[in-house]
Amino acid sequence: MPGFFGNDWSTRPLRRVLADAGYEAHGWGMGFNWGARPDSLDKVEALVERVADGDKVTLIGWSVGGVFTREVAKRRPELVERVITLGSPVTGDPRKNNFWRVYERISGYPVDRPPVPVRTGEKPPVPTIALWSPNDGIVAAQCARCGPGESDEVIEVGCTHIGFMTCRETAGIVVELLRR
Repeated sequence: MPGFFGNDWSTRPLRRVLADAGYEAHGWGMGFNWGARPDSLDKVEALVERVADGDKVTLIGWSVGGVFTREVAKRRPELVERVITLGSPVTGDPRKNNFWRVYERISGYPVDRPPVPVRTGEKPPVPTIALWSPNDGIVAAQCARCGPGESDEVIEVGCTHIGFMTCRETAGIVVELLRR
């Protein structure tokens, strides 16, 4: 799932690495991610149902896309093998993040009151791994790395926020997580 302002083009570098490693990697197919909309989780859930096709899938979400993946995993854990978030603001005060004012202007919603039910900080009932970076620059470390009980594993990487999609180190870690 792409981050805010992202689309399938922005997630393409990571999806290519995953495909080269033998994984079936799908884009979200919904154009640009303009933030939470009243039907956002319904659309992501429908995508997960279509892609899963009776199996379980790993959901990988970058930035706000990680919030979507965690929420869908809470709704439909029977379809989800695990969730991996990449620099996602999944806990804490969303105003600690550097992009919140832009997010509010573009999405049309207060960053702490999205138009969909979101229970940030609550771990999905599936294995959940959070990658975060002290060099992110957009999402605050305390919002991405999760607190006790909010994720099964937390991994620090050295990339920037954009680097979650383009950094070889991060892509390698994601591939290794999938091989487990």
